[in-house]
Amino acid sequence: MNSSSMLRAIGLSLAVAAVLFGTSACGKAGVTRYKLPNNSKFPISMGVEIPAGKSIIFLSGMVPPVVDETQPKDSIAAYGDTKTQTIGALKTIEANLKSIGLGMGDVVKMQVFMAGDPAKGGKLDFPGMMEGYTQFFGTAEQPNLPTRSAMQVAALANPGFLVEIEVAAVRP
Repeated sequence: MNSSSMLRAIGLSLAVAAVLFGTSACGKAGVTRYKLPNNSKFPISMGVEIPAGKSIIFLSGMVPPVVDETQPKDSIAAYGDTKTQTIGALKTIEANLKSIGLGMGDVVKMQVFMAGDPAKGGKLDFPGMMEGYTQFFGTAEQPNLPTRSAMQVAALANPGFLVEIEVAAVRP
């Protein structure tokens, strides 16, 4: 078998494996995003594989901006509900990524830290976070899904924060 035939065979084998194992190489930097099993529509990846030689950029945790300047800076009213805070933190992440030549489609890993919302009996507002998250991930404009962990923490740095998000992105 000549090298050209061997390369075609390898390419075909990889394509078959992608179909069989539910992978999706979304074209961003050769990154392979593995779909959740059982045809799940939940908007995260089961796993992400980054090819050798690519740079991974870790962004520090981002918190929401103030949305109501009339409120005390240590109050939830100053930053909004979980959905509002998620959108604010993700917009900051989006701007930070843009400043280094990347976008939300380059995000491969996300951790979402959420404080309990007093308005929800001290429980995290997961649906509110998802309403904000799905404006940035799994859309027609930006279909790339990162791996993600979401957890409730005892508290964040400011009593008004309900959300802090950190991400890792890959440079194409």
